[in-house]
Amino acid sequence: MASTETTGSSKKLRVLLIPFFASSHIGPFTELAVSLATARPQAVEATIAVTPATVPFVRSLLQPHENGSGIPVKVATYPFPAVDGLPKGVENLGAAAQADAWRIDVAALSDTLMRPVQETLIRAQSPDALVTDVHFMWNAGVCDELGVPCVTFNVIGAFSTIAMRHLLGRVSNGEPEVVTTIPRFPAPEIRVPTVELPEYLRSQRKGGQSTFHRLYAVQGDCFGLAVNTSPALEEHYCGMYVGNGYAKRAYMLGPLSPRLPSSPEAGDSRYTDWLDSKPSRSVVYLCFGSLAHVSDAQLDELALGLEASGMAFLWVVRTDKWSPPERWHERVGGRGMVATAWAPQRAILGHRAVGAFVTHCGWNSVLETVAAGVPVLTWPIVFEQFITERLLTQVLGIGERLWPDGAGVRSTSLEGRGMRRGEESWNWPPRFTPRWRKEDPPTVICTA
Repeated sequence: MASTETTGSSKKLRVLLIPFFASSHIGPFTELAVSLATARPQAVEATIAVTPATVPFVRSLLQPHENGSGIPVKVATYPFPAVDGLPKGVENLGAAAQADAWRIDVAALSDTLMRPVQETLIRAQSPDALVTDVHFMWNAGVCDELGVPCVTFNVIGAFSTIAMRHLLGRVSNGEPEVVTTIPRFPAPEIRVPTVELPEYLRSQRKGGQSTFHRLYAVQGDCFGLAVNTSPALEEHYCGMYVGNGYAKRAYMLGPLSPRLPSSPEAGDSRYTDWLDSKPSRSVVYLCFGSLAHVSDAQLDELALGLEASGMAFLWVVRTDKWSPPERWHERVGGRGMVATAWAPQRAILGHRAVGAFVTHCGWNSVLETVAAGVPVLTWPIVFEQFITERLLTQVLGIGERLWPDGAGVRSTSLEGRGMRRGEESWNWPPRFTPRWRKEDPPTVICTA
């Protein structure tokens, strides 16, 4: 059970946070826990709960926040349930093989598998408030039984999550060529081909869609909904949660982006040192996140496209098996750098040498590139990324689609996409002014 410390006659407010099993969720949850604990250290005690195999990653995120009194956030654990076909010790999407990732998702949405271990955790911790990932909808019921306020936390922005809510039950998988207009959205009109929408929106299986109807109902009944975004970024969409009756209270807490952890490898500065040698806005940075899968054939084509473009690039390739075409490194020479594991993305995007970002449109990457003011070329791959792409290209106007013909197998001839270096300049937009300041407070939108 979490300890209760007292200051005078007042005890600390104990907040328990339970993220989903993916680094893209664990990072913002950890940063939120730190923000809660450090904003009023005499009044709030924050604990983040994860399964045992994830503890080292959480501790690496907390390490930059260590001060003279130690790390301000406690870490609790609960067991990851046994899942048929999933190797022991594989407890998050980052550790799962591509063929096993779906098993993590199924377990995460299973009342039978996940509720017992999380309920035991919550009752043992006996928090004063719970912040739970939107996936774990049963935790709201546990909190009701305990008389504890429950806030669901959505680590994805307002634009995409509300778009998917409006599209639920309105899309037919039998018509893949149809382009769907997102209903009840402010201008500009957003149109998305059916093939680019998440599978659960296209599925005709009632069970799959009923899960999300239930999730949305739980969000509406909870004490509140927190979102990793800012009205400075999604002004016209943040108010829709409360305005449309989707939540009683909406907390816009972003951007929550973890500080740089210590690199798992020696030489933290090798990437920024390399960038220091390049002219301003002369480098394209490419990264497709920790979960997206890019086939070896597409990696080959992308490597050849980068070679043919003649530009400098820093490319993060998270794969253990792929290697570039023969003699590619020799031909590219010093104008290209490839990272095969961890890379300090915030530091890279903030470097003066970076002129554009080829991104999969994962939400954490979106927040980091907007904060840095770096324009993007979009290459969405999975989940809500094709919807988020429209926010970047059609609403914010900070980039363009790398493949204007849409999803599917794509050529990677980068020089044909306006990225090739000219005699004196690049053919991409200049850096833009970031849309928020670090000191901006969170926005709270409540019902009357």
